[in-house]
Amino acid sequence: MIARRPLILSGFALMLAAADPVPASAQTTPTTAPPSANTLAVVQARGVLNCGVNAGVPGFAVPDSAGVYRGLDVDICRALAAAIFGDADKVSYRAVTGLTRFPALQSGEIDVLTMEVTWTFGRDAGLNVNYTAINYYDGQGFLVRRSSGARSARDLDGATICVNPGSATELNLADYFRQHGMQFAPVIIETGADLVRAYLSGRCDALTSDRGLLGARLHSSIPNPSEHVILPDVISKEPYSPVVRHGDDRWADIVRWTVWAMQEAEEYGVTSANAEAMRSSSNPTVQRLLGVTGDFGPMLGLRPNWAYDIVRQVGNYAESYDRNLAPLGLERGANRLWRDGGLLYPPPFR
Repeated sequence: MIARRPLILSGFALMLAAADPVPASAQTTPTTAPPSANTLAVVQARGVLNCGVNAGVPGFAVPDSAGVYRGLDVDICRALAAAIFGDADKVSYRAVTGLTRFPALQSGEIDVLTMEVTWTFGRDAGLNVNYTAINYYDGQGFLVRRSSGARSARDLDGATICVNPGSATELNLADYFRQHGMQFAPVIIETGADLVRAYLSGRCDALTSDRGLLGARLHSSIPNPSEHVILPDVISKEPYSPVVRHGDDRWADIVRWTVWAMQEAEEYGVTSANAEAMRSSSNPTVQRLLGVTGDFGPMLGLRPNWAYDIVRQVGNYAESYDRNLAPLGLERGANRLWRDGGLLYPPPFR
């Protein structure tokens, strides 16, 4: 059991319990006018895609030793660049946080936001943004030290808990503790790396985030991972989706069908290694996906072989997952295809 501590931040916890999951600053009308509604034309004229990604979460978006961004979210950026330019490397990555991500999108600083952004009613309807297609299903949980004796989230009454600001995670945390008549003291820290450092230094009893992110950090950023455990409780639904601004339906279509193209390619066995050979497939769906037949690319304002370039240069969804998340010990679970018992269900290419 976590020892009950004096709640010196209890007033803040009460304020947090009533707070909106998005900071007020992100809800105001941006002072800088966003780009033209024809985002595709703006991106093409610029010659590079400005993509908002997390400041650093292993498996999702993090620069490697050479400063090159890698991760599941990064692959969405690269897939978009491949679809638009035929070159997956034409991306400028902009690191954003929970507090800066929506203002960066609303102001036009970035063209698309691909960091782990949960699709919620308040954001979708209230922030002048559009969610596109779910590319990862997750749920919020808690990381604790094994020595704490905690076996479930119900054992965290009176605990100090490290949490990021400007996220649905704050609201979920407050909702859960209020619902169960429990108390906690939040330790608010903006970046994920600082959050982990605070937890390891003992500033908090538990670290809360989405379970996939916790698992990624546990296997990549925390010494002696066997001394820590992710509790079994899942206290929320966290469907991730790339986000774009309101007012440009074609751009939203390009982003969502880029996500679905990677999932459809996995479903039909099209990989980066066999994409060229699969252009000779007799399967009508594969022919449409790879631009052999139909005019699906031009419908989006893109080249006929837009999806072929995505798969050839970036890979299908399974390749991206296996490259980025599987090495961290994250099982696919709900992120399997529908035919394999998961929730990924791309609409038909026809």
